[in-house]
Amino acid sequence: MTFVVIDNCIKCKYTDCVEVCPVDCFYEGPNFLVIHPDECIDCALCEPECPAQAIFSEDEVPEEQQEFIELNRDLAEIWPNITEKKEGLTDAEEWDGVKDKLQYLER
Repeated sequence: MTFVVIDNCIKCKYTDCVEVCPVDCFYEGPNFLVIHPDECIDCALCEPECPAQAIFSEDEVPEEQQEFIELNRDLAEIWPNITEKKEGLTDAEEWDGVKDKLQYLER
């Protein structure tokens, strides 16, 4: 099993989760993070660290967010690995909690 980054990370991209990951399985896009499912060891350290509450265990991803399971897999194959915490996006607080942000995902 793996953990999955879902919709609320888009345009927030806090990186607190990256800092605690023991296997460096996070990958970074312009305004979103993903978890590589083949590298995640299901340790659950990242989930409570996410200020946007955008990380779920694969079996607990909400029904309306299921497409993010495959999206994490696909984007982790093309985006660069991130291993250290960075400053969040300047308008992250404004976007935290906004619904249906998939349309704003930058690839």
